Amino acid sequence: MNEPLEGLGTRVREFRTGQGLSLAALAEASGVSRSMISDVEREARIPTVLVLARLASALGTTVSKLLGEDQPDRIIPLQRDHQPAITHPTGWERRILSPNLTGVEFEFIRTTIPAGVDVGEFAPHGPGSREYVAVECGELVVTLDGVEHRLSTGDSLYYAGDCRHAFSNPGNLECIYYTAMHVAGSSSHQPGQAK
Repeated sequence: MNEPLEGLGTRVREFRTGQGLSLAALAEASGVSRSMISDVEREARIPTVLVLARLASALGTTVSKLLGEDQPDRIIPLQRDHQPAITHPTGWERRILSPNLTGVEFEFIRTTIPAGVDVGEFAPHGPGSREYVAVECGELVVTLDGVEHRLSTGDSLYYAGDCRHAFSNPGNLECIYYTAMHVAGSSSHQPGQAK
């Protein structure tokens, strides 16, 4: 298991049990199977970015909180080698640029998507969550509750984070974009909702 994922299983279990959730309850809220959650908690399997995002949303937290410990210092340098990064088998990479801060559910993320790759859909965050997207280069389609928004180099977009959101690169060149995300409260999923 690579360094950013060390201790992930323990943190997922601590978030789950701290909220009084059973494996079955977290599975229903996140859309991630009970067996996958069990494997993640036992560190028997490495979850994909989408699985981590779904678990974080269902637990009312951020992926970066699941990946590491809170850092209380007032100034926190975060060299590239220490930024948690996860690469999906299709080649897209999510790199978390922000440190974990006690009591702050915020992430600053750099995502790189190869040409023609669909990242997939992320589950809604809790009500009051906010996301800001800015495209450094390339083309990006952000789909919010089924509605497509096309962005090009230099474009940006704000949206309420309590909706289903998906990202894809329809272009012929690599796309690099940044996301600033504030997660508020607990997940907005109700059992049986589409993920």
